[in-house]
Amino acid sequence: MGAERTGLTIGTRGSKLALWQSEYIKAQVEEITGLPVCLTIIKTTGDKILDVPLAKVGGKGLFTKELEVELMAGTVDLCVHSMKDVPTELPEGLVIAAMPPRVDPRDAIVSGAGYDLNTLPQGARLGTSSLRRRSQVMALRPDLEIVDVRGNLDTRMRKAENGEVDAVILASAGITRMGWADRITHYIDPAQMTPAVGQGAIGIEIREDDAFMQEVCAAINDVVTFTCVSAERVVMRSLEGGCQVPIGAYATPTGDGGLTMDAFVGTLDGVTLLRHTLTGTMAEPGMLGAAMVDRMLDMGADTILADVRAAGDGGVSTLLST
Repeated sequence: MGAERTGLTIGTRGSKLALWQSEYIKAQVEEITGLPVCLTIIKTTGDKILDVPLAKVGGKGLFTKELEVELMAGTVDLCVHSMKDVPTELPEGLVIAAMPPRVDPRDAIVSGAGYDLNTLPQGARLGTSSLRRRSQVMALRPDLEIVDVRGNLDTRMRKAENGEVDAVILASAGITRMGWADRITHYIDPAQMTPAVGQGAIGIEIREDDAFMQEVCAAINDVVTFTCVSAERVVMRSLEGGCQVPIGAYATPTGDGGLTMDAFVGTLDGVTLLRHTLTGTMAEPGMLGAAMVDRMLDMGADTILADVRAAGDGGVSTLLST
């Protein structure tokens, strides 16, 4: 394999976590192909804008667009992403061709004082830039003060550890991948806080017509992870519409060819939360995702999401400044 190429290039963001993920994929690609692989660091819009909540920045592909430009231009052969950052609509000619096995999808709390969601004091300051997390936290603890926290993973963790905020909520997958699991104070059960679509999964994006990379990706891909995340992304594609809105979906195999999905849609203030669980088959993840969309719409998700979008930047920024 790879006789027609002398080497491959991975496009990646420059954060420690992004580089870890790209090095992880690099090792697999080198083993499969026997070719040397180098990394090209590409700065994305999401990396450049750190003083504004993501919900206010808006737009699609905040952490992927610039990488995709280089991929389409042929400057890089593949891009490595956290799947929770990947829009459901990709540029024409590009595909997510592989996902290695997913790791822990749960959200986690980091707190210098050792707090969890239940023990945080009345009115404590909790850091997150995620509207999904905010909505579910407010439903559980409406007394908390939500503080928008941006920056790389270590920066956000240190804000909780040095007392700038009482705690932060982050994806446990990234913390674990960086070898910092001992800094996690508490893991939040997915039944209490539905994870983001694709949370804990890494995706490899390539040019659709690149037969060589298609073959490489087939050797890396974990079918269970790809199937589960594909089902989740149907929900996001149908309901989110490219906007930052409070949505979560998490699919898991049942072990007998079945697939179970939990999904959530909520208001920004956490007053109304819609949750539902459906079961389908591993063979038809798209059908399970579509069925979940229909069910959530029947429950009133369209009204909630319309209100969130109608609030616009003003509504989001007001909430996030409280």
